[in-house]
Amino acid sequence: MADTAVLRLTAFSDDPEGGNPAGVVLDATELSAEQMQSIAADVGYSETAFLIPHTDVENSYQIRYFTPAAEVAFCGHATIASGVVLGREYGDG
Repeated sequence: MADTAVLRLTAFSDDPEGGNPAGVVLDATELSAEQMQSIAADVGYSETAFLIPHTDVENSYQIRYFTPAAEVAFCGHATIASGVVLGREYGDG
């Protein structure tokens, strides 16, 4: 877990000082819910998205969202930030 890469992005802005900050972990396959919660608490943003690649569908992911205190069902700005990361990683489509 110590070497888990957490990307820090700002959704809804091209200025790092504005928008809504969100953490994104591109591959959380090996992380437990407790580890995701701990990482989100360390990041300290309102939400951090954890992407888990599906093994049977290329470029398809399950996403889990954690606040510093709990898992939540959905987060718009963390979803946008995840889309940006995936777009950078894989390109359009």
